[in-house]
Amino acid sequence: MSKEQILNKLSDAVVAGKPDMAKEGAKEALAAKMDPLDAINNGLVKGMSIVGDKYAAHQVYLPQVLMSAKSMYDGLDILLPAIPKAALANVKKCATAVVEGDVHDIGKNIVKTMLTAGGYVVIDLGKDVPIQTIVETAKKEKLDALALSTLMTPTMDGMKASVDGLKESGYRKNVKVCIGGPPTSPSFAKEIGADHRDANAQDCAAWLKEVL
Repeated sequence: MSKEQILNKLSDAVVAGKPDMAKEGAKEALAAKMDPLDAINNGLVKGMSIVGDKYAAHQVYLPQVLMSAKSMYDGLDILLPAIPKAALANVKKCATAVVEGDVHDIGKNIVKTMLTAGGYVVIDLGKDVPIQTIVETAKKEKLDALALSTLMTPTMDGMKASVDGLKESGYRKNVKVCIGGPPTSPSFAKEIGADHRDANAQDCAAWLKEVL
């Protein structure tokens, strides 16, 4: 297969939500001595960008997005270890987390997918994440950005506590903090000292692209 055919295969695998096809394409890219970053950016990420645009236009829905995300991650699992460490030196690092007390993580998972597709190294802290874990991870991993989400009003306090914890740790000035979820608002983000309130996953990725 030619380089172009392999890139198209990777992109098509993500758009179609076919994990096995993505893994096969990733192995073919390495066998063909392709630059793994090229395979990621012009294959897997290209496909996920198409899916993101379709999702924003309501042409595909959540189940398709999640299958496309699985396909992208399965391909990434093969390609990422092949990237020389020096090539990742300037890549921005973000973390996603659902704050403590909330176990709803579909929105967070979509944000993780869109940020990964945007070229960020994403640390997924999961759901029901303690404030201390969020703050310690930001400092230890030297995060460039932190995306917090919640679906429930009672757990919104965890967002404020996270921002306050970052301030107390002395790391707040080094990291952009964005929040999302139905109960949040731009005014709430301003009130707690966050940098941005994300309307959706695409909005989060687009805003971070502007400010980082």
